[in-house]
Amino acid sequence: MTPALSIRQPWAWLIVNGHKDIENRDWPTNFRGRLLVHAGQTMARRYYDDTCEELLRMGLLPAGVPAYEDMPRGGFVGWTHVIDCRQDHPSPWKQDGSHGFVLRDSSPIPFVPFKGRLGFFNVPKETVTP
Repeated sequence: MTPALSIRQPWAWLIVNGHKDIENRDWPTNFRGRLLVHAGQTMARRYYDDTCEELLRMGLLPAGVPAYEDMPRGGFVGWTHVIDCRQDHPSPWKQDGSHGFVLRDSSPIPFVPFKGRLGFFNVPKETVTP
């Protein structure tokens, strides 16, 4: 089995394309290792627009972010490695009060439709080949 984590867009895209190095959660994890990044199905247009506007204001919106209509949702979009979980971290992506899953060596893959779940979940290895 392969571990996976569902992340709302545009955050999933930012992670797998090497821009975002922290995933903020309200719960800690002891998990360390490689995992599939699942782009959650839910993404309201207003949420996307507000998020991009805030990232632009903060100087964190990279060029090439797909338009709302082109942002893949409801499936796997890439790989990352969780190397730590910290409440204090210098990354500009770290939110105060959250548990930051520190990420490294992220990479996109061709979209693979798959129903996500809350928290970490396992999928058969043959679902996505590295």
